[in-house]
Amino acid sequence: MKKRIIQHVTRRQFLGAVTVAAAGASAVAFGGCSSGGSSSAASSASSSSSATSSSASASAASSGTRTVVDDLGRTVEIPAVINTAAGSGFGARAIVYAGATDKLVGVSETDKKVDVSVPYSMINADLFNKLPAVCSGGMNNTVFEEEMVNLAPDVIVSTSGDAAADDELQQKLGIPVVSVGMNDYDIFEENYYKSLAMLGEVFGTTEHTDAVIAAMKEWENDLAERTANIADADKPTVYTGGISFRGPHGIEGTYGGYGPFDAIFAKNVVDETGTTGPFSVDMEQITAWNPDYIFLNPSNMMQVNEEFANDPAFFEALDAVKNGNVYSQPPYIAFGTNYELAVADAYFVGKTIYPKQFEDVDVEKKADEIFEAVLGGPYVGIMKENGVTFGPMKIGE
Repeated sequence: MKKRIIQHVTRRQFLGAVTVAAAGASAVAFGGCSSGGSSSAASSASSSSSATSSSASASAASSGTRTVVDDLGRTVEIPAVINTAAGSGFGARAIVYAGATDKLVGVSETDKKVDVSVPYSMINADLFNKLPAVCSGGMNNTVFEEEMVNLAPDVIVSTSGDAAADDELQQKLGIPVVSVGMNDYDIFEENYYKSLAMLGEVFGTTEHTDAVIAAMKEWENDLAERTANIADADKPTVYTGGISFRGPHGIEGTYGGYGPFDAIFAKNVVDETGTTGPFSVDMEQITAWNPDYIFLNPSNMMQVNEEFANDPAFFEALDAVKNGNVYSQPPYIAFGTNYELAVADAYFVGKTIYPKQFEDVDVEKKADEIFEAVLGGPYVGIMKENGVTFGPMKIGE
């Protein structure tokens, strides 16, 4: 409970101070651009730099390059204009988020897999299937160095989180490697905004990235304004199950500090454990919590239904099951963090547990608005075609 109070105050303070202007989200430092252009902030920084750094910038400009400080604090020299790019790890997602999908020439093997929980790859499935795989993808990513060198993209976007590894890859391949974060599991993260702003400058897509940052902050404010003043006594308790981590899990797989719940100040029963992130709980503990609403990952219903077959009495004793308050919630953590799906999940949970506060929201229309803004196209129809929806579900079927 203490944790939720702290989150409540922090978010309300944020509401009073946040500005939707996307320019304020940029935390990127650029120097020494060619005639291709740079930001006014970069020009100002260059003018106040030392003689040594000015000389280096001038040299870079004359050769048609510029420098960027990436998310790991690495200063990387890149071409003045980026025409082609490849993703390493979850890098393709970051490139899509930056509005530079048309520049992709190589993706990961993971990006080519059909998975409805990964909107950026499903919505670009036709393109990704045509592109060569330049790495394995995933958390244990392996770069296919020969393929990457043959493609010779202007830049590689890496999500390794390892500056030394990205330095080594850059030196070995002779191709600039820009490191990005975007692996936070919280929805509204300054690191996500910083990454977008930086990539917008890298690819020359700042109009898109500024718009996405502004939209994300607008959704954050909207969700919080609808729910920040709901009295704790008036909030139902909620639980999310079927969370995947190190493989699929049944109802016991849950999440503390769950982004879609936190965004609307929901009473997540597992938060009382003080554990954040994905973990497993005892079935007896779920019985003790007896949450009013249960939200399950539809991708792991096979595991949940097996648990039901083995112990139907456990499920039938839960109030959420007895009252028909079990709902499908598409997972937003799949091959990394899919921020747009997390925001859509937050609106769905809000509409479900706070119907009065969200009475003007059509969840599917809102979700497609979010997908359009972030990914460039609707996605709810694709979800439905693949058996994933926002709505009630019945365990055991």
